[in-house]
Amino acid sequence: MHGAAELLPGTLEMLILRVLQRERLHGYGIAKRLRVISHDVLQVGESSLYPALQRLLLNGYVHAEWAPSENNRRARYYSLTAAGRKQLAAECEEFDRLIAAIRRVLQTA
Repeated sequence: MHGAAELLPGTLEMLILRVLQRERLHGYGIAKRLRVISHDVLQVGESSLYPALQRLLLNGYVHAEWAPSENNRRARYYSLTAAGRKQLAAECEEFDRLIAAIRRVLQTA
């Protein structure tokens, strides 16, 4: 199984933005959603997730606020900002270009 360290640089941030596009989540919820959607291939640990969330916060791509979690503990919930939506669109476009280029190499090399 693959962890976040094996993803292409910047991919984790793009995936986090995409997950937050759907709904506001806390860190554990983000990691769980990535794991479930990827059928346990993407298992993102705290040591990768929280630094990525911090970078997204510093860039203004996500907003964070404290609120009670499902089990009534305080959790920091993250949501996508307008700048985050714009960044996600740009990153998805660049990622698609990169994947297409890799496919061309794999098919013709």
